[in-house]
Formats: sequence, C-alpha cells, structure tokens
Amino acid sequence: MNRFRLNVASLFLFFMTVVIGGCGEEESPKPLPQSPQSSRPHKPVYYVGSEACADCHGPLSQAWQGSQHAASMQRANAKTVLGNFQDTVFSHKGQTSRLYTVDQKFMVQTDGPDGKLQDYEIAYTFGIEPLQQYLIPFPKGRFQALSLAWDTRSKEAGGQRWFHLYPDERIDHTDPLHWTGPNQNWNYMCADCHSTNLQKHYDVPHDTYTTTWSDLNVGCEACHGPGSHHVEWARLPESEQSSGSYATKGLPVKFPAFQKEAWQLSPAADTAALQKGMPSSLEIDTCARCHSRRSIISENGHAGEPFLDHYLPALIEERLYHADGQIADEVYVYGSFLQSKMYQNGVTCHDCHEPHGLKLRATGNALCTRCHRSETFDVPAHHFHPSDSAGAQCVECHMPAKTYMVVDPRRDHSLRIPRPDLSGTLGTPNACTQCHKKQTAQWAAGEVKKRYGDPGRNGMHYGEVLDAGGKGSPGADVLLANLAKGEAQPGIIRASALSLLGRYAGPATLEAITLGLHDEDPLVRIGALRALETIAPKNRPALAGHLLTDKIRAVRIEAGRRLAPVPSDSLSSAEQTKLNQAVEEYLQAQWAIAERPEAHLNRGLVFMDRGQLTKAEDAYRMALQQDETFFPALVNLADLYRLQNRDQEGEAALRKALTLAPANADVLHALGLLLVRSGQKDEALGMLEQAAKFGPENFRNGYVYAVALSSAGKTTQALSVLEETYKRHPNDPQLVFMLASLYRDEGNRTKALQFAEILLALAPQDPGARQLVESLRSMK
Repeated sequence: MNRFRLNVASLFLFFMTVVIGGCGEEESPKPLPQSPQSSRPHKPVYYVGSEACADCHGPLSQAWQGSQHAASMQRANAKTVLGNFQDTVFSHKGQTSRLYTVDQKFMVQTDGPDGKLQDYEIAYTFGIEPLQQYLIPFPKGRFQALSLAWDTRSKEAGGQRWFHLYPDERIDHTDPLHWTGPNQNWNYMCADCHSTNLQKHYDVPHDTYTTTWSDLNVGCEACHGPGSHHVEWARLPESEQSSGSYATKGLPVKFPAFQKEAWQLSPAADTAALQKGMPSSLEIDTCARCHSRRSIISENGHAGEPFLDHYLPALIEERLYHADGQIADEVYVYGSFLQSKMYQNGVTCHDCHEPHGLKLRATGNALCTRCHRSETFDVPAHHFHPSDSAGAQCVECHMPAKTYMVVDPRRDHSLRIPRPDLSGTLGTPNACTQCHKKQTAQWAAGEVKKRYGDPGRNGMHYGEVLDAGGKGSPGADVLLANLAKGEAQPGIIRASALSLLGRYAGPATLEAITLGLHDEDPLVRIGALRALETIAPKNRPALAGHLLTDKIRAVRIEAGRRLAPVPSDSLSSAEQTKLNQAVEEYLQAQWAIAERPEAHLNRGLVFMDRGQLTKAEDAYRMALQQDETFFPALVNLADLYRLQNRDQEGEAALRKALTLAPANADVLHALGLLLVRSGQKDEALGMLEQAAKFGPENFRNGYVYAVALSSAGKTTQALSVLEETYKRHPNDPQLVFMLASLYRDEGNRTKALQFAEILLALAPQDPGARQLVESLRSMK
C-alpha cells in the first residue's frame, strides 16, 4: 500500500525583545551597552533595532521608512489602520461581520472557532498595499489572520472596500481555511517574513507560543544581520576602524555597493554585459528567505547564512507552476527568477530594485533599456504595438502578471519570451491572449511565428520535457535525462527533471542521476536524491553516500531521508554513523515545524523506513494530537498495523479516516485493500470502486479495482474499468500490460496484440514486452 508522503510541505541605540504571549506584552527597552575599550568585537553579536541605524544612515533610513518593509506589521492604531471600522457591516456567503471601534480599539464581530459570533480586538495590521490584513490574539500565544481584508487601492481602481480572501467559497468554522484555524496562524504561516529576528518559540508539550522579535517590521537587520558589532565599530576612533577585527565594519552581512556601470553596452551589442565576475549568491539568498516558496528546515537562521541551510525551496511542481515554469500558485519570485536568463548571466535583485525604499530604479521601459538597447527593443519594429500603449511595455510580454489574494497582481520573474504555441500543447497561459482576450492561442502563435520566426527552432522547450515526464509519455525518461544533463539549462529546471526521473528506471536515467548527485548546484543534487526512489535501498549508498556529509544542510537532510531505508547490515560502521547523523538532522528539521501534523507524519515515515515501528506509531499519534482531523496519519497508522498483523485496529483507524474524508481516494483505496485481506470481498469491491471514482488521476486506483474485479471472476467489468483508466493514463506500462494479458486470457488476440504493441512502444528495452508481442503474433 502506498503511504502518504507529505513534505511541508510554509514564511526577520536600543536592544529590545518583544514577547507575544497570551496578552502580547513587551519588555522595557534596554540601552545599548557602551563601547568596550578593546577594538575587538569579542562580545556575542545581538540585534539593536532599526532606530540605531538612523543617525548615521539618514537617507537610507528615510527611504526604508516609506517602504512596504517598514509597514509589514504594525500595532493597530488610528495611524496604521487603513480599513473602515465605522460600524461597517460586511456579508459573505451568508456570514455577516461587523467592524467597529470601542474606546479607540479596533474591533470585529465575526464567527469564531465554534461558528458563533464573537467580538475580537484587532492587535496588529499586516501589510499595507494593495491590501491590509488584521491580526487577532488567541489563547496560547497564537495570533490569527482575519479572512476579511481591506482593499487599500483608490476607489477609482476598485478599492476602499472590505473583501473576503476566498470570494468564491463559503469558509465556515469547520473548514481548514477558516481564519481561526492552523492554516491562518500568524506564528507559523507569516511571522518570520514580516518581522525581524523572529523567534517562534513553540512549546510542543504545552502547544503554546511565546513568539519574540527585535523589530516588529522588516527592519535593517532582517537583511544585514544583527548590528551590535557594527554599532561598536561606528563608535571607535577612526584610527581603529580599519582594524582587522572589523574587516567588514562589524557587519555580519556585507553587500556589494550598487554600481550602475557594472553593466555596460558595447557599441556592437544590443544587451549589456557584466563588467565584473559573477556575483556571489549572498544577495539572492538574502531575498529568497522570504521571497520564495519554501519549507523551514532549521530555526534561528540569520541573514548572511546560506539560504539552503535553513530553507528548502520548492522545485517546478505541478500544483505550484505551469508545465513550462510559469507561475500558477503563489511562489514568491525566487523559483521563477532562477529560471531566467537574467539570473544565469549575473543579474541580481538590486540591479532593478532599490533595496531600502523598494522602488524600481527606473519607471516603465526605462528600467529595461538600462541594459537592453532602446533603439533595438523599445520600438514598434520589435514589440509591434503603438509606442504609447500597454502592449509596448516590456513587462506586459516578458513578465505577465497574475493576481493573488483577490487584488494583488504579481509579475512572473522568469522574464521569458512569450510562447503561445505551447498553450495549445501544454495548456499553459501566454502573455498574448492575456491581453488579446478575444483571440485564441493558435492566433497568437501564428502572429509570433510570422513576426519573429519559429519559436521551436532551437529544439524542445524544457516545459515540454517536464510535461512529458509528468504524464509518463513514451521516451520521457530519455528526454528528462538529457534535460538533467544539460548544463546550459537553469539549475532549478535540471533539478525538477531529476525529481521526475524517480518514476523511471533504466541505464539512461541512472547515468543522469549519478551525474546529478555530483553536480555543483545543490538544487540539482537535491533533485537527484529524490530520483533514488526507484533504486533499491541497498544500492543507494554507493551512489549518494557522499551527500550524507554535504556542506549544505538541505542536501544532507534530503540524503538522510532517501537513504533512511538502507539496511544497516549493508553499511560499514563509519557509513552507518554518517547515515544516523543525516537522518537525525532530517528529524530535527521536522521539529522546526513541530506545530504542524505533517512534520510528525514525516517523522513517522522515516521511523517506518528504519524499522522503528514503536517510534513511528508515537509520531503518527502526535500528528493526530496536533490535529485530530488529519486523516493521512490514520492511513499510515493503519499501514503500520498491517505490518504488525493488527488489521482490526487498522480497520478502525481507516473507518475513522473515512468519516473525516468520505470522498478521499487514498482512504477508500487503503480500506478496500484491508477488506480484501480480511476476506470482506463484497465491501472491498465497493471501496475500491469508490477509490477509482474519486481518484481517477492516480492510475493505481483503477488498476487495483480492475485486479479485484478480475479476481472475483468479473473479467468483462474489469476490462471496462481498465479501458476507462487507460484513456486517462495511456502511457502507463503496468496498465497496458494488464490489458494485453486479460484480453489474451479472454481469447481476444486482436485486442491483446494491440495493447502488447503499445506496451513495446512504451518500453522498447523491456524483454518481457517483446516476448509478449512475439507470442501473440505466433498465435493462430
């Protein structure tokens, strides 16, 4: 039985610490210690707050004070609250809320965790443009983000109104997305990217938070790191400031100064070239901590430390990105930018964005023509639109926007050339028909080809390869392997290709995986580790054992996870020690998100792989303690009971899961298999039928149901189910083999041979497929 595998798969002259407990009090400010006599920064570094920076860095501080970083989170008062709380009533899907003030406090009357109307005080504002959210204190140190938000845009732009963040859904108190639930919890979901030096301080035994920060908003030290040594340096006599002890002026993070002349256009070129060597990853890593879709793998990370030592970014996955890498869900820039030619050639965030005020360095096309010759690109001969039109703006074609949170358009930072031809084959969006809404993708593809030539002249787009790999198309393994080995391709794309290779086995894939495991790019190494799933555990150490001690934490813990099932008797003592350390580091990464049931599910899966069933059971039960409705833990608990011959308890767990998720295919599938084992064949068939109905996207649901039907002597019905499943999954060899076999056994040689030949086309190197075809051809 397949077990659920979820990876949480989540979001910175006084030294002061603010503690959020049940009442959100703060400690008194502590004066900065006097500068020591010695010029050496021997004291531990600590955060001093953004106010300490203003005296020496006035213009930068002033620019920051007008930025969205400075307004990322603020105490609710008459100056910071932008929403209309003048006894305003807002109704959504039958739920009515009232927003009002009492004694200068901002209040909301809305449905609480029990569904009943309650009155809550707004404690903090969250964000400022184009919307503002509001945080409400709850017991145990929790703060929850209200699902009603204020549209801060002008009335002319459609703003100055209340709106619901899920406008098309009715979210009641039983829904996981309800504002009082864990998915709207500030401490876990939002806090670390809206405040500086955020320390979550989650207490597992008591299920409480005592969250602290040094700056309520995103302050100077969120990017530059703790500043106490820099303040000490600034107080030294000038003669001592050049001391080797203060080589970086006492700053933990020293960013290179912005130099406009770093990019130069030569007379013969249309695009500027970088005049120095490639920049380090420091700046991108610093921004990525919050501007990425990622999971936390280590708490207490500070600016300047490698991004992949504290976070694990998402690859190009179906639910997050379109097949060609365009943004689908909220992915927050990083994964898109890594795909771009800009990133490949050394462009960093501050080349376009001023990092303190967060303004663009120029407006409109002037930003782009700083590096791209205006006489070539900012003319109708290139963009084919009137010069004063929206279509003439570079970003409209190369950075199309998608709106999130109802009113917040965000631009795709992969800076790609529009490919409407891919819309027809992959179903991906394209910039052309995003504006020309009455036209078709086919029309747009024709226009692009007429004006710029065939966009496919340079070969397959990586999106076509990733799409083929995800669908299991014939030859996808070779395509993915070649993409993974293509060093000119973006690292995140190669990593994504490798992660898909885990579905395939063969010489071509093994070579690509082996190369990926030794690649310089840590993301590629992570992708290659995920491809080990189809390789027998005992063979994995020879391929990936060296990554157990990789210099990057994200790689080490991925190696620990993928090598966890390796039998201990196949390892030397030294190898076992390295594996144990990497597995322990993976388990510690789960404790960084210990308030989430997914973390304990992940722990349980590792313990299962290591044969530690008692620990696995404890982990699954802890997941259920965190959230009693978290049915994946019940499914995995039942799988554990199966291994222990405790199917009676497993059945109880699965029936409970079924009450929580009656239309979940995985629950139905697991219960159906258990009922088969216990001899309850009729009910088992019903469960497996429902699994196939509710989970047609997984071929195994239809396949296993057909096997059960065949075993029950219902071959005609089994073939019907297989044919329907085949329509959705025409490239699965296991499914095609069963169709060929059943038709052969039914005496239908024509249909059997038809599917056998399809099987051979899917798996030309498989001797079994060739043998089946030859035997059917020889039949009379």
